Order: sequence, then C-alpha cells, then structure tokens
Amino acid sequence: MNEAASGQVSRRSLLGVAGAGLAAASLRPASAATAAPPAARPDGARRKLGSLEVSSVGLGVQNMHRTYQTTIPDRAEMIRIIRTAYERGVTLFDTAEAYGPFEDERILGEAAQPFRNEVVISSKFGWNIGPDGKRDAGDPLNSRPEHIKAAVEASLKRLRTDHLDMVYQHRVDPAVPIEDVAGAIKDLKAQGKVLHWGLSEMGLGTLRRAHAELPLTAVQNEYSMLWRGPEAEVLPLCGQLGIGFVCWSPLGVGFLTGAIDAQTAYAPGDIRAGETRFARENVTANLALVALLKRWANAKQATPAQIALAWLIAQRPWIVPIPGTTQMAHMVENAGAIAVRFTPAELRELNAAVAAITVKGDRLPPPVQAFSGVEAPPRRS
Repeated sequence: MNEAASGQVSRRSLLGVAGAGLAAASLRPASAATAAPPAARPDGARRKLGSLEVSSVGLGVQNMHRTYQTTIPDRAEMIRIIRTAYERGVTLFDTAEAYGPFEDERILGEAAQPFRNEVVISSKFGWNIGPDGKRDAGDPLNSRPEHIKAAVEASLKRLRTDHLDMVYQHRVDPAVPIEDVAGAIKDLKAQGKVLHWGLSEMGLGTLRRAHAELPLTAVQNEYSMLWRGPEAEVLPLCGQLGIGFVCWSPLGVGFLTGAIDAQTAYAPGDIRAGETRFARENVTANLALVALLKRWANAKQATPAQIALAWLIAQRPWIVPIPGTTQMAHMVENAGAIAVRFTPAELRELNAAVAAITVKGDRLPPPVQAFSGVEAPPRRS
C-alpha cells in the first residue's frame, strides 16, 4: 500500500469535519430552515445510474423507524440526519413502503421538503401490504398492475411529492409477468408520477426481459466485501445493458465497521441473529475482513467503513452504495468515503486480499433468501 497516495483523508481532518457537522446539527431545529444548499462537491462526488445523476454515496432510509437493535430512534434527529446529509452533498435517498411499513417514507418526506427538487428519492413496491400496514402472510408478494399503481399513489402522499425519481420492484412476484409490471410503470411514467424504474434481487432472465420491455435505470442488490454474489453475473449484465447498480447493506449490516464480533449478543427481533454468517462458529473467520479493513484504514488515515464504501465505488463507475444509519456521526463518516482514493496498484492489491478471504455462512435467513433471485413467469398469451 502507498500511504502517500493521492486523495487520502487525514483522521484529524475527518474528526474535525464530523465534529463540526455534529455541532451544527445539534444547534438547528428540525425545520425547513435547516436545509442549507450543499457545499461545493469534490471531484468524484457524483456519478450516473443510467441517465440519472446522483451522489456517489447515498443514504438508505430503512431503519429510521426502528434500529436493528429494535430501539425507536428520535424522529427529529432522523430528520436532522437527512437534512445534514443533503448539506454534505448526498442527493440519493432510498426508502420503501415496506420500511415501517410506511413510517420511513413519512420521515423522509418531511425531511426532504425544503430541497425536494434538488435530490433523487427512490422507493419500492412489491410486498402485499394493505392500507392498514398489515402484510398478507399467506400471499406476501403483490405486483399486480392495479396494486403497483395504488402503492405508488400512497408512497407519493407519504413522501409529500408529486413524483418518484425512481421506483423499484422490491422483490419479483412469481405470479405476475415482468412485462405486466413494466406496463404499469409505463402508465405511471406517462402521468409523470415515476421518472425511472429498477429491480431488486431479481433473476437474470427477469432483468433482461424487464429491460427489453422498458429500459431500467438501476438494480438494487446486496453487495459488499461481505457479500460479493453480484460480481459473478449481475454486475457484468448491468455493465452490458448500461444499468446502474445500487448496493444495499454496503457495510454488511454493520459488520464491516467492526461493530460485531464473536461475543456480540443480539436483541430479540434483530435480523442479524438469523444470519449464519454472524453465528459464533463463522464470525471469527469472517473477522479477517474487518482486520483487512482496519489495516487499510490505518494506511489511508480513514475508517474501516470508509474503506469498505470506497472499495465498492472503485469497482465500477456506475455503482452507488446507500449505507443506512441512525447516527449523525456515522452519516458524516459514510459521506466522507468519496474522498478515499485507490491507485490502480492499490485497488489490485485490495481486490486480491478480499478475494483471498472466504466468507463463511449464509447472507440471509432462509425465509428471506427465498425471495431473492426469483424469475417472473412468462407473459400470458
């Protein structure tokens, strides 16, 4: 590693920036007055998902209604985090009707009001959630065209906007042809209610058919040093088709920050308790990734989280991670990952080191994993 490589961040300056952001945020009320224009953006701060320009690091608004540890965050603080993210140059904010359900869309809608037309808001449909927020356990997925249109209308109201910059099919519905889904999106686009669309955790055949029916802007799948599954087929296909890639869980649900070890105990309801990659018999081996990140963080005068995010950004010019957080300091830290640079030689070295580590355990509990990689059925004749 070349510790003097261009673009490295000093730990002192990072802490100074983080402290300034925290201090400023703590003095501001959660009102429209908090939304100052973003500061001048450094080189590399923005990139494109298809034709859609966004910040190189986004913000996932998933756990702002409830953390992994099942605590309820302070709503006013969540709004401050979103608004401070905008001030720091973040322009991609990702949510879904299923998060809450509904509550995270409401939080984002309130927070983004002062700068709504300056940012990209993406949400998702696809789960069978009624107006009362209850899911249909017997029929969990619903991407019937009439349901998509109703879901988008409801999302628009919660987000306090007249359009979604991007909407994803959250999970592929095995009962509905993807061509029918695309038809519903076409109607919504014609009405100006949806500008771009994408798929999440879909099968490759579905991806090809969807893109042929109505060009996709982005795919949103899990991708990080801890889960590199998209590298085999999904990323090459996205590159071939000109589709952007958005990484959910880019920090391995906190693991890559060093927050989890073999002694970690999970609260009841914490989804990580059901992921075997965090089981004690596996986590010790997987901590080799954290040790690697810490070495590179020390050399680059950054943090492990920033190295993990910068590594993702360096893989393709059309990859955008969307780390989620409920802590102001972590948001500031994550947004600062765009300042970390790797020389070509450094990236080859880091890629080789990551590839040499075999991650043990499955990435998701079996009931959740069952909804990934699903193919849509053929169109009915």
